[in-house]
Amino acid sequence: MPSEADTAVPPVTKHKGHRWFAALYDRMGAREERHLGPLVRSRIAGEADGRVLEIGAGTGANFPYYPADAQVVATEPDPFMLKRARDRLAELGSSNIEVREASADALPFEDASCDHVVSTLVLCSVPKQAPALAELRRVLKSDGTFRFLEHVRNDDSRLWGTMQDAITPLWRWFGAGCHPNRETQRAMENAGFHIEWLERTNIAPGTYAIYGVARAASAVPAKGTAAV
Repeated sequence: MPSEADTAVPPVTKHKGHRWFAALYDRMGAREERHLGPLVRSRIAGEADGRVLEIGAGTGANFPYYPADAQVVATEPDPFMLKRARDRLAELGSSNIEVREASADALPFEDASCDHVVSTLVLCSVPKQAPALAELRRVLKSDGTFRFLEHVRNDDSRLWGTMQDAITPLWRWFGAGCHPNRETQRAMENAGFHIEWLERTNIAPGTYAIYGVARAASAVPAKGTAAV
């Protein structure tokens, strides 16, 4: 499991949470989950081994897909989501997954302590993406992977992109901080991640998600060189 050091990590910040959003979350996403689970979560979570940190675990949708030999710590800041994640974990009976309360921008783990970090539908709702992505880089081992699934702004369509911009203030209030118009791939690259592979899938009319694997740019061999 990712190790903790009381003197080296930030304290856990308590969040008030979103009771009704947590209660409705699984129902609202049931239709898209029938698509995302087998297609995406089975690759993003299902191929993560060793020491795995999941941020923003929500209600635990990734839990059924983790390999039995992975050592997983799943973090979630919202106490109402956290309860539902723990309930799902109890139903699954998976002894290799531990659930903890923590925010993506203040992870209570040591530097370079994780083989993989998993983030699925999380970076849309963190208050600021840059501090969260910096924390992910901090806790990842030098050869670790960042495994992601995130819905993003539709830059292919001026109409849909403008609609996402317009609806963001209202949806952010209703959707527990979710921003439909974030340019998350650019944010990852600006944070020093190199995209190893990336695919996209439609999740709603005019809305698509990107998923794939990234590594810290410093861990990627320069062009014309070989990894040692």
